Amino acid sequence: MTKIGTPPSVDELDMATILQGRRLRRPRQADWSRRLVRETRLSVDDLIWPIFLVDGQGVRQPVESMPGVDRLSVDEAAIAAKHAADLGIPAIALFPYTDPSLRDEGATEALNPGNLVCAACRAIKEATTDVGVITDVALDPYTSHGQDGLMVGDEIVNDPSVAHMTVQAILHAEAGADVIAPSDMMDGRVGALRQALDAKGYTNTQIMAYAAKYASAFYGPFRDAVGSSATLKGDKRTYQMDPANGDEALREVALDVAEGADMVMVKPGMPYLDVVHRVKQSFSVPTFAYQVSGEFSMIHAAAANGWTDLERTMLESLVAFKRAGADGILTYFAPAAAERLARGT
Repeated sequence: MTKIGTPPSVDELDMATILQGRRLRRPRQADWSRRLVRETRLSVDDLIWPIFLVDGQGVRQPVESMPGVDRLSVDEAAIAAKHAADLGIPAIALFPYTDPSLRDEGATEALNPGNLVCAACRAIKEATTDVGVITDVALDPYTSHGQDGLMVGDEIVNDPSVAHMTVQAILHAEAGADVIAPSDMMDGRVGALRQALDAKGYTNTQIMAYAAKYASAFYGPFRDAVGSSATLKGDKRTYQMDPANGDEALREVALDVAEGADMVMVKPGMPYLDVVHRVKQSFSVPTFAYQVSGEFSMIHAAAANGWTDLERTMLESLVAFKRAGADGILTYFAPAAAERLARGT
């Protein structure tokens, strides 16, 4: 007999009665039921495929630190774009590996209308109009020092770098780029690019701002892919964000939106899902995240060691971006994920 005022013992509890109406496991019992109540959905429409470019013809050059990822010559990039269209991937993003002989302190190759990015834009637009083309606007693929801006002494100078990139952006737009994506983290560059594009008649060219780009250790394989690992002098902490800061990301996004960004991006992705969520909740603007090279390579490495299932981990990681609030994800998994989603999850 239970005394008044004394909680009943476990033995005296009728668990079936207590849990009646409170069994959250019920909808988890069958696949059809799990699908009915699923809160977050990943689709091919959420994917952007980053592609690395290299000089040559018929070239597919493996990136050693990124399993399954190749640098592609312009003709191969056009084939990849058609493959993306066939898979239903909405957009690709282009990143060049610039031959060291073409790199200099003034990043002059960035202003060459025949450089890899411009040539690839033209070739892709000739091959297909069913895929959006996003181009990276920054100087690190072209500078001999590997920094995203121009240097005077030991300083990355803001305003001259922005002026340089406005010319770069116009060349990309002229070549057919649909979206200009400044990744440099210089102050005021979104407003300058918007003004320059509009002045040249490219009012429909969109800007996807790398609004919260962190000075991260997760970029290593990417720098191998574009050839800046060997050239980088110093680090990028004077302009990329401190990984410890979250509130600052909101201020960065606010500035970029005010300056005319059509979309904003958080980079890296998975270690910064809290930032993705805060940005989406605070601004309700199209918000993207970049599942960067380090994230991609770590997932591959764990799977190669038999520690995780590659396909399941890939999909789970991408769903996490959507659950956090991302409208889309730049990911090297894009083709594999699109193929898997087409088969059904």
